[in-house]
Amino acid sequence: MEGMAEGSVWAAELDSVFARVAERFGRADLRWRMRDYVRGLLGRATRKNGWQLAEWAGHRTPDGFQRLLNSSVWDADALRDDVREYVAERLGPDGVLIIDDTGFVKKGTTSAGVGRQYTGTSGKIDNCQIGVFAAYATDVGRALVDRELYLPKSWTSDRERCRAAKIPDERPFATKGELARDIVRRCLAAGLPAAWVTADEAYGQDWHFRRLLEQLGVDYVVAVPKSQQIKSLAGIWRIDQLIEDAPADAWQRLSCGKGAKGQRVYDWAAAKLPANFIFDPDPPTHHRWVMARRSLSNPGEIAYYLAYAPAGIEISDLASIAGSRWAIEECFQAAKNECGLDEYEVRRYVGWYRHITLAMLAHAVLTALAAQADNDAKGAAETHQPSSHSPWRRSGGSWTLSCPAPEPSTTPSPTH
Repeated sequence: MEGMAEGSVWAAELDSVFARVAERFGRADLRWRMRDYVRGLLGRATRKNGWQLAEWAGHRTPDGFQRLLNSSVWDADALRDDVREYVAERLGPDGVLIIDDTGFVKKGTTSAGVGRQYTGTSGKIDNCQIGVFAAYATDVGRALVDRELYLPKSWTSDRERCRAAKIPDERPFATKGELARDIVRRCLAAGLPAAWVTADEAYGQDWHFRRLLEQLGVDYVVAVPKSQQIKSLAGIWRIDQLIEDAPADAWQRLSCGKGAKGQRVYDWAAAKLPANFIFDPDPPTHHRWVMARRSLSNPGEIAYYLAYAPAGIEISDLASIAGSRWAIEECFQAAKNECGLDEYEVRRYVGWYRHITLAMLAHAVLTALAAQADNDAKGAAETHQPSSHSPWRRSGGSWTLSCPAPEPSTTPSPTH
């Protein structure tokens, strides 16, 4: 009886989702083909490629699915908007928008955007496509909500090659950072109820990315490399040099969220930066922070962050947002392992967007069905004033960088 009840819940949710997106597919045969394709992505086929999906759905050949992905008339971006809205409804407000990219290792040279480039998927330079993605995460769950295919300059500078892969002539070269900014603008303009944004250092080190978030009025905690320069009226420092000067009692032991083996506990240090009088109101409503996360088992392993957060924020909250970035990695793993995100056989530009968006829809259904609360531990430790020569100063319940003016060893740059 329990299995039958679970089956009815699955069927009801799928029927609700299919009804929600039906208008994106103008013909009845397209709607049924889309339903079969999504059910196949959620099914138990060993691989989610064309032939196996067709066999699972009872089709004689994969031709119908190939037409769905390559030549039928429907708008993958409109479906993406439906996925984003569905995820927001199921996961609720005040979540975190997470930006990251993932690779799709491929053979040959004809798949849109394919080339030899580094991907974390294989941990090396590989022949692959790169997709820039956004995920939305709350205590209830996490799911992918947007995507863009990165096209290297070797593609955008060769219009004949682009036309062969059905890449529109109006699609110019855009860096991954520019694609990420487009995604953030689109998600927030559409009303995705994200209170925070987080990203890894590839995006966090980009001043334009951070400044956009501030202009859009969204708070952030983003990873940056240890060489990240921190500017103030008193000079310029590398973030690792500032963290090295942190007094011992500036470090707090905090969880940044639950992992597979329980709470993920690290030592954290954070300090407010001086206000930027060019951008900030007086008095400021937000503060910028430098942060560091230190491994308990290997104290030499330190990750660095920049944050922009409302006045009065707790360090434990900043640590929790920093830790939420791993949710998008879990999305990638689940969408690839369970929904065939990376098992497509299409080579054209439009086919990539259509398959990826349908796989995102399938993953969103799984997320909605498996949603569960996950509350992060919060806390703060009492600390004391450091020695007088340190730039770290105790101010109320948190630390502030006074940034005295030794001779800077680096040259100015257009960074934070």
